Amino acid sequence: MYENLLPRFLRYVKTETRSDAASTTTPSTPTQIEFALVLKKELEELGMSDVSYNETNGFVMATLPSNVEKEVRSIGFIAHMDTADFNAVNVNPQIIENYDGESTIQLDKEGKFTLNTKDFPNLKNYANQTLITTDGTTLLGADDKSGIAEIMTAMEILLTHPEIKHGTIKVAFGPDEEIGVGADKFDVEAFAVDFAYTMDGGPVGELQYETFSAAQADITIQGKNVHPGTAKDTMINALQLAIDFQNALPVDEVPEKTSGYEGFFHLMSLTGNPEEAKLSYIIRDHSREKFEARKQMILAIQQKMNEKFDQERIQINMYDQYYNMKEIIEKDMSIVELAKQAMIELNIQPIIEPVRGGTDGSKISYMGIPTPNIFAGGENMHGRFEFVSLQAMEKATDVIVKIAENNAK
Repeated sequence: MYENLLPRFLRYVKTETRSDAASTTTPSTPTQIEFALVLKKELEELGMSDVSYNETNGFVMATLPSNVEKEVRSIGFIAHMDTADFNAVNVNPQIIENYDGESTIQLDKEGKFTLNTKDFPNLKNYANQTLITTDGTTLLGADDKSGIAEIMTAMEILLTHPEIKHGTIKVAFGPDEEIGVGADKFDVEAFAVDFAYTMDGGPVGELQYETFSAAQADITIQGKNVHPGTAKDTMINALQLAIDFQNALPVDEVPEKTSGYEGFFHLMSLTGNPEEAKLSYIIRDHSREKFEARKQMILAIQQKMNEKFDQERIQINMYDQYYNMKEIIEKDMSIVELAKQAMIELNIQPIIEPVRGGTDGSKISYMGIPTPNIFAGGENMHGRFEFVSLQAMEKATDVIVKIAENNAK
């Protein structure tokens, strides 16, 4: 039943599909378009209906028609095609069969990079499983090509096993999730389901319906540069002002010192010289009230610092990126319960925790389709230490099928 899952996944991850935050096109990279067309062809070959590629938003969509006479709610399953900003050229997956849960896994030939239980205690959870790792030079791409492979395999199972009853199911594979703009142009009317799930979580059991609310603040600081020998009472060093701005923020409210529901300010970049400096922050919190307070803090620091000068030297472009999807999903928790029950029936312990990040489901939920997030299996994502278990991907595939089956009962 899963015979095509691993070959499918390996084929996907060997295709480079990084997104590009500096691009102004949708999708942001041509490799994502090429991959989308490959997925479109595969969906057609599987026998899915209404297969399409939308050139405007970069999404591939397809439908699996209902095989029950009664009317049941329609479901969507969504995954993203792009990978993170880490080397993804010439991905060379390694397969470790029957991993013992203890041994160190050498990634590169030189042994410079390893997966070991000291640095990665999560490896202990995968005894007797088949692991797919990198060769130490690239990321793997399980985020989120494992999700794509799982959805595709689940559709294959449902198509070849008509005795499994289900309502209408739609699938969508989209671009640019990693740069936060993938769902901006999502066509809700074309997808037209009652609810959906993104297959974009981590370890087995993850079921998430709470995310951060998110904003970005891009700050430009204009200094006044003169010769340092005659700078007294004249120079305004933009870099020093940038440091002062950073120091005005709460020192402990940063990603490396927060967890759970705790929000943060994250300085993503700082560049410049005494004449001009630029900072870029992402702002995160689960509480909408605290989220708004964080944005106001940024603006208050700007105002206080600008008051020291005869002109506005600190300018801020701040904009919201997405909101906590709990505000939408909690209105109908039956879709969370449906996924939870599917896991329980499959002997999977549901892990319901807030996401310290966001998914395409964050935006899609606010567009009108409540969209929680389900595990896809990947661990240590976005870098050379990424790995995924074949058994985890099989379980995610099972969850998709079980959700479809239970929804039709």
